[in-house]
Amino acid sequence: MAPPTRFTDHLRREAAPIWDAIFRHPFLRAVQEGTLPEERFRYYLAQDYHYIGAFGKAVAVALAKAPDARHFDELARRLTTPIERPLHRRLFALAGMDEEEVRRARPSPTCLAYMDHLLATALTGDVGLISAALLPCPWTYHELGSRLQETRNPLYAEWASFYREGFLAESVTAWRALVDRAAEPSSAAYRGLLEEAFLTSSRYEWMFWEMAYRTEKWPV
Repeated sequence: MAPPTRFTDHLRREAAPIWDAIFRHPFLRAVQEGTLPEERFRYYLAQDYHYIGAFGKAVAVALAKAPDARHFDELARRLTTPIERPLHRRLFALAGMDEEEVRRARPSPTCLAYMDHLLATALTGDVGLISAALLPCPWTYHELGSRLQETRNPLYAEWASFYREGFLAESVTAWRALVDRAAEPSSAAYRGLLEEAFLTSSRYEWMFWEMAYRTEKWPV
């Protein structure tokens, strides 16, 4: 007998066209080929630094909304293991970036919109909805890791190795479990909200790569 389908398996199928576009994005192809101008990658790193801060705030709100000790313990582990901050600092050193200057840099329109989406979901939604909005980030990067090959550019190689080595596997497992648990006893209407939160974040993931490739600026 086939194992029962998880709700997050359904979400992954629904997001497949978006994620396929992510994995084919020219920014990632150029990183893989070592042809991406490093100023574009530095731009991406600075914007990702701001985004990760908003991600952490959304996790903190979810922790405050934990309905029981089990949820609290699982979310606390997500908050106390900010594994991408040390990666950012290593990459800043390789790229010749100053962390204080990065902190002062303005988030781009797309970065700010994605951050606002996460924080609005955190403030208005429950743990299930917050988890659904947060899941596409670690999950797409984790899958991206299996697609990345060696590159001669030391900056891109350091970045890619983090995801190739599977450092987000535990994070993906934990967020998927939270979403699956929220979906199990829920109505079709609530599962629709989970799906919308997940797909919206997936679309923002693609937009983030596009933003970085174009080094998006505020128009006025």
